[in-house]
Amino acid sequence: MPIFLYLLLSSGEKWSIVGIYQNQNGVESMLMGKYQNSIDLKSRMIVPAKYREELGIKFVLTRGIDKCLYIYPASEWEQFMKKLSELPSSDSNVRAFIRHFYANAIETEIDKQGRIVIPQELREYANIEKDLVTVGLLNKIEIWSKEEWGKAENKTELDSSDFAQKMAEYGI
Repeated sequence: MPIFLYLLLSSGEKWSIVGIYQNQNGVESMLMGKYQNSIDLKSRMIVPAKYREELGIKFVLTRGIDKCLYIYPASEWEQFMKKLSELPSSDSNVRAFIRHFYANAIETEIDKQGRIVIPQELREYANIEKDLVTVGLLNKIEIWSKEEWGKAENKTELDSSDFAQKMAEYGI
């Protein structure tokens, strides 16, 4: 089970908590970086080598937010599902949230060539046809079609003063 160690970092007069992720082997790691590749005719994508060890043998592929897919290491998926199970099922938004992630989730593993199969339904959701962008985000990986990634990146880009202001607001 992964362990999160926490450090307190000073930012002027404010203190922030920053997590350092340790994988199942106790090695400090973090899913990070951006890689471009493609999907083949059999709906397989190569998982970047840097992510393979951190994902472990089995992991979960599901719908993400913003028209991308998420890959969760098994232990991270368990923690995520535990948090979801603690939400009030009487709330229709909670039920929709759980359905979005859980009903579309599949347990998968990497083949000997470092590939996974992305099912048609998930490819359609994320508009994946050929070119991909794979992004590590701390405890999960996002898989984007190259076109959707470009749209998302343009939407979220802040100018440097807005960027600095948001970092200050979040205590970073």
